[in-house]
Amino acid sequence: MSDTATGLRVCVCIVTFESAADLPTCFAAIARQDHRPLEVVVVDCASSDDSAEVARAFELTGVSKKVVALDRNLGFAGGMNEAFSRTDAPYLLTLNADARPRPSYVRRLLRRIERTPGRTAAVTGRLVRPSQSAARHLDACGMRLTRAWRHLDRGSGELDRGQLNQPERVFGATGAASLFARVALDDVAVDGEVFDPSFHSFREDAELCFRFAERGWQIVYEPGAVTEHKRRVLPERRSQLPAEINYHSLKNRYLLRAYHQTAGNLLRTLVPATFRDLQALVYVLLLERSSLAAYSWLWRNRQKILARRHLIQERRTEPPGTVNRWFACRGLPLAVADDTTSK
Repeated sequence: MSDTATGLRVCVCIVTFESAADLPTCFAAIARQDHRPLEVVVVDCASSDDSAEVARAFELTGVSKKVVALDRNLGFAGGMNEAFSRTDAPYLLTLNADARPRPSYVRRLLRRIERTPGRTAAVTGRLVRPSQSAARHLDACGMRLTRAWRHLDRGSGELDRGQLNQPERVFGATGAASLFARVALDDVAVDGEVFDPSFHSFREDAELCFRFAERGWQIVYEPGAVTEHKRRVLPERRSQLPAEINYHSLKNRYLLRAYHQTAGNLLRTLVPATFRDLQALVYVLLLERSSLAAYSWLWRNRQKILARRHLIQERRTEPPGTVNRWFACRGLPLAVADDTTSK
């Protein structure tokens, strides 16, 4: 391990909601991390399954731990903001309760973020899905954008054949298991908030990554850092998901664009994004009417949304092309210079 990374304090931040069954194995994986100093902050969003009590009961030798029990469900966004406020560690690992990082996970991410030149906001690892056999399927290897304004996990569901085995620059890092530099989080925070509480849950990590790009920060994928992740929310399972999850997912799709759409990427994405919007509307009208409330929420909160967009856009330091190049780009070599034009 590089000398520069030795001794850097990392805080593992976990937001729980009905997560009691997942916490013991998650904590066991944290306890096996070979990096120190390490601390843990757990924020429970008013679970009814004793998640907070399970978190308090688990002993982590040599790792400090705080458990914060909220009286209401603030979602991943609000819960993670609360976790960030409870530590002053220079590096923060956001971790889902259903994730199981290998012992070298924190060390490898920290080493990559310290060794990568330039302004690196975050490093994300190679997330794989649980498997009982030698063959394993990828879950997330960084995030990519499509011209339909979808943000997808690279390699999701693919058999791992080593196809994503090189470190790369990527558009985004999943909140399920990524290491963030506090200096970058502080730089892109809006009114002191890292994640936008209006997102509640889902897509809040992608919105944060837009702000990183707009402020000149890069995100890196490190394949040597591996985490097992038991992903439950997948597009193909939408009809089986709770109505609240689908409501937030639809609402946040438009909220993301309201903050970050520009004239340049409007032209680049207009046709596929409009087609996708029509598909979503028809699906909701025919099969998921519980999500219609997302459209009314966006209308009622339009002034608040526009005000936040103004705050975000007036703070951008990079030309629009810095973000636009990521539409339909899966990744960039680390050696590529940041010479984006404003086209």
